[in-house]
Amino acid sequence: MEELTARQQEIIEVAIRLIAEGGIQNLTMKKLAHRIGISEPAIYRHFQSKIEILHSMLIQFKHRSESLLERAHSFEGSARTTLEKIFLDHAGQFIQHPHMAAVVFSEEAFQDHSRLSQEVFTVMNNAHESLMVIIERGQRAGEIRDDVASEHLALMILGVLRLTVKRWRLSANSFDLAEEIRAVWKSLDAVLV
Repeated sequence: MEELTARQQEIIEVAIRLIAEGGIQNLTMKKLAHRIGISEPAIYRHFQSKIEILHSMLIQFKHRSESLLERAHSFEGSARTTLEKIFLDHAGQFIQHPHMAAVVFSEEAFQDHSRLSQEVFTVMNNAHESLMVIIERGQRAGEIRDDVASEHLALMILGVLRLTVKRWRLSANSFDLAEEIRAVWKSLDAVLV
């Protein structure tokens, strides 16, 4: 994907807020144009369709996630410390961009659009595979239990992250996500050994 213009980035950010406020059905070109203060045709000069806007959102999230995973893989710590870093860093992305949780965890809305559902699947699959590699390294080193498949441990970590962020989002961010994530990680870490 090529570099986004400032206006395209603005359109994406406003679209994310609209989705966060009222779900995917709240994202219309009319509302988007009104919120930005431009005409509907002006939106189409930057994106051909609502699907293209959603696709660009997902691509952005995918790049952020890949960047976090790459940094974690180059981290020199133990497998458990690396997993903790990934867990906390991903939660940190949602703390920095709270409206993004509304988009990323709305994959049901993308199921009728193969291009969008494929991006969501790619993000989930990449994260799952990356965690499995780290878990297997930890299992070989004896720091992570090996009586549970790496695939299942990775699913547990991703599921707990997703549910914790989704609870935070659905509660209108009523609790300190960073504090909750740290507490949840301590429990997950105990399960790993």
